[in-house]
Amino acid sequence: MASSIVKTVCPFCGVGCGINLKIDEHGKLTGVEPQRSHPVSRGKLCEKGWSTAYAIRPENRITEPLKRIHNRFYPVSWDEALNEISEAIRDIQAESGPDAVGIISSARATNEDNYAAQKFARAVLKTNNIDHCARICHSPTVAGLKQTLGSGAMTNSTKDIFDTELIVVIGADPTENHSVFGGQIIEARQRGAKLVVIDPRVTRLAKMADVHLQLKPGSNIALINAMLHVLIKQKLYDASFISQRCEGFDALARSVETITPELAESGTGVAAAQIRQVAELYGRAKSAMILYGMGITQFVSGTSNVIALSNLALVCGQIGRPGTGINPLRGQNNVQGACDMGCLPNVYPGYQAVEDISAQGKFAQAWGETVATRPGLTSLGMTKAALAGEFRGLILFGEDPVVTDPDQNHVRAAMKKMDLLVVAELTMTETAKLADYILPAASFAEKEGSFTNCERRVQHIAQAVQPPGLAMGDWQWLKALAETLGSHALSWTNSEAVFDEMASLTPSYQGMTYSGIELAHGLQWPCNQDAPQGTAILHQTAFPIGKARLIPVHQIDIDETADEQYPLILTTNRLSCHYGCGSMTRKSPLLERETPAGLLFINPEDARALHIQRYSPVGIRSRRGYVETRAMITDDVPPGLVSMPYHFKEAPSNQLTNTAQDPITKMPELKACAVSVVPLPPGQEPKDIEHLLEGQ
Repeated sequence: MASSIVKTVCPFCGVGCGINLKIDEHGKLTGVEPQRSHPVSRGKLCEKGWSTAYAIRPENRITEPLKRIHNRFYPVSWDEALNEISEAIRDIQAESGPDAVGIISSARATNEDNYAAQKFARAVLKTNNIDHCARICHSPTVAGLKQTLGSGAMTNSTKDIFDTELIVVIGADPTENHSVFGGQIIEARQRGAKLVVIDPRVTRLAKMADVHLQLKPGSNIALINAMLHVLIKQKLYDASFISQRCEGFDALARSVETITPELAESGTGVAAAQIRQVAELYGRAKSAMILYGMGITQFVSGTSNVIALSNLALVCGQIGRPGTGINPLRGQNNVQGACDMGCLPNVYPGYQAVEDISAQGKFAQAWGETVATRPGLTSLGMTKAALAGEFRGLILFGEDPVVTDPDQNHVRAAMKKMDLLVVAELTMTETAKLADYILPAASFAEKEGSFTNCERRVQHIAQAVQPPGLAMGDWQWLKALAETLGSHALSWTNSEAVFDEMASLTPSYQGMTYSGIELAHGLQWPCNQDAPQGTAILHQTAFPIGKARLIPVHQIDIDETADEQYPLILTTNRLSCHYGCGSMTRKSPLLERETPAGLLFINPEDARALHIQRYSPVGIRSRRGYVETRAMITDDVPPGLVSMPYHFKEAPSNQLTNTAQDPITKMPELKACAVSVVPLPPGQEPKDIEHLLEGQ
């Protein structure tokens, strides 16, 4: 067997870079290189992309089904595992009904795996209890933009960064989280685009911005409304765009009439003159592109924050043209695809509402099965219902909610309380440790399928190597489990058959085939009869809802403010060398070498007041939990604000974070909670969370 190169897509972040996997003559993955002609990554990879091979190496992979017996895991056959899981599901549903079980699917898995997961929930289990991690990253994007524009996705393409006059980055840190695209923003800035960064932290992009608005966490709406006030007062809005394509302008104008930059100054911490400057820059730009991330969505005001940004883009007509738009940067490689596939409790594939009688009929007929008619539980709803004894069985794959969901103790307790927890994973994650059964999953390089990146580009991934041991792709074991439960609803023979069924039922994917997406380095949805080559820019001539809606929103303060007991506000961040819960990137010795296990970023002023030295061991406490780590003293966070990455299971920031939720999407407020920080005695090493929990 000769060595070969297999073209595929990087499994880290929502940029969707093209990579080549190098396979030796023994069928082993030996290395990675960028695809030179890829339309998104343009021959570049970030440090995570270059380290892809480490993420799926056979060491410490789960290679056979495992069953928990007396708190230890023992290998069992697939038949035994599937039979026992089926029996447990039947027993739970017989006693407590179909809604006592559910599925959490994965933004890291393929479209095919996610489509299969939601079909398994709806056609086999007869429940809409299906969710995934978009709940805690971009659910307010889907809810907010659906209301204002009719579609909750990035309106433009990443290449538009080179066609814009003004780049506005708000609540996002692309050089860390979307590094290749972050590099393109820097390149666009060097080519002459103006750059505005709106962020409480001094990010890498903030340091090279024309203007950095260092706002207080959670004051996004107050700031945007003050900008709208300036735009309307100075007549810098696009009157013809508004009259032709929007409704609700008069009500919006009235709602911001008194919100002057001077009034917003104290609440936002941003000088009135700076607010005016940025409003004028945006209003006068021929083309301006808004890019945002979880510094907008992960608040109790998440959906309203997204609506406020949409108001800003619409009022200035900055939508539907090259170099404009409102562009959420999705975190995981397939978070857009998992949402598109209907892995949400209220929508089928293509955002067709589960409460809509015609949608129910369409899917019931296509699947030959009756379907549940009311929306299911969100992932945090499942946690809450489990603690109340109402939700008893969970199938979960490619997610590690014990590390990534807020209030870790609460999540851990819910997982332990369930009668059945099934986890399909590559390696032993913190959530897998709590499972009754662990199923061996295939990685992205060991299966065929597709990913959808943040610019709606659906790309084909080819199988490069064989899965280790008895591991298999998620749609394959879901099919086997369905058959054990007596259902043939998932009776596909290969991943292309899964894709074709999904595309036939999903209007925005209807024109796509494997051969079509391979030829074009991916196609951007909507891709159908009207747009056979896909759509690079949404809303060019019309919105799916007719006229776009301008909706007044008002400042909603963070749920938990600093006080005497907890005098600092904690926010969360990500690091360029790591990804998600760290289960993939931390297998790379190169990436692990770059960052110690956990950090707390703290301003020198706060560090002096608390007698904390650089790299001092510190304890951080909130109303929900306690962790220990090391302090990194930096001016990148302002006084009063501390920041922690969530990649490190030893010092998980989600021991501390708040479960207070956006009422519309149930998005928890991961970006702000009150904490206290204390130095540990000199010479005392920070304890990891397992040791701290044992000591309780």
